[in-house]
Amino acid sequence: MFMKKIAWATFVILFLGACKGKELTLRVQNQSSMDRISEIVSVDWHAIAEGLTLAAGETIIIQDAAAQQVVYQLVYDGKDTPQSLIFLVDVPANSSVTYTVKKGIPNRFISRTYGRYVPERMDDFAWENNRIAFRMYGPALHGTNNNGVDVWVKRTDSLIINKFYYDDLNNKKSYHEDHGEGLDCYDVGHTLGAGGVAPYRNGKLWMGETYTSYKVLDNGPLRTTFVLNYDSIYVDGKNLRQTLTVSLDANSQFTKATVTCYGELDTLSLAAGIALHGGNEKLETNVDAGLIAYAEDHREAGWIYVSVLLPEGVSKIVQDDTHALALAANRIGQPFTYYFGAGWSKWGFATNEDWVSYTYEYMQKIRQPLTVTINH
Repeated sequence: MFMKKIAWATFVILFLGACKGKELTLRVQNQSSMDRISEIVSVDWHAIAEGLTLAAGETIIIQDAAAQQVVYQLVYDGKDTPQSLIFLVDVPANSSVTYTVKKGIPNRFISRTYGRYVPERMDDFAWENNRIAFRMYGPALHGTNNNGVDVWVKRTDSLIINKFYYDDLNNKKSYHEDHGEGLDCYDVGHTLGAGGVAPYRNGKLWMGETYTSYKVLDNGPLRTTFVLNYDSIYVDGKNLRQTLTVSLDANSQFTKATVTCYGELDTLSLAAGIALHGGNEKLETNVDAGLIAYAEDHREAGWIYVSVLLPEGVSKIVQDDTHALALAANRIGQPFTYYFGAGWSKWGFATNEDWVSYTYEYMQKIRQPLTVTINH
């Protein structure tokens, strides 16, 4: 019924000749019925480095058909050497586009993603791209029983995390008010907020405490990835640990999250959830599509939209007075990947219908990834 393994960005097919040359061509194919604009694809870095016979310290450039440089990033995944190469592509529906990679000095790329630990604001961990911003609560707030996701809506493609924190903490401008770039008007409280995840067992959601430690794996210009560790999640009297690997790409409203639980239980359900705040709101759930889409009216601040996507399938969706939850079976030690995202009526999504349409299209993109072929 559902694909059991979903590639996040691309399936990579390598056709490298025995003879190594001075440039490689990267053929990006779009087999979907949608134009794929400013989307990120990934290829194995070792294949690129070997194909170009790169020496230590040598750099590359990627060019489109017009010989214009394309923005790219070497992804380390927390390791000492690059593991993959990601870059931006535009590919019309049901067609392919060719890019060229060769040795050269790349242009300076403006970062479109960013994240950091924020010790000056109660140990938050905040992250953003050129579309949206999020944060999770840290050790200084331990005891609040809160591992929910907070969202900051934006109407600028500039990175605003540092500015918002600085202005708010120095009593210049509150980030709870919109001064032309966006604001934090979302209420997390004691909930999963805008797409948090928690075990679900015996008809109950078992929310954990704040994260206890973190590690940044990559930080722009096109992708920011980090790991949050949670040590205090109690389920039926048993203590579980949880790692949450979080990754946000440029140009996307959605964050990818992979959670792994460790502890004494063998199996459990995981619930990716959205807090329900009551009042004027709209909720769409679709078990077959594997998603929940939610809209809530913040009056003068506009409408905030939140969705969760479970590409590997949803066993069922449950709802109570505080949450809409998409459930999926999971085993201890087995990674589980889902996506959460948000949007704003004042920037990009004038209506709830616009947001719901974007949510369904994003799921289709996950399930129909662009493919990349490397040729010498």
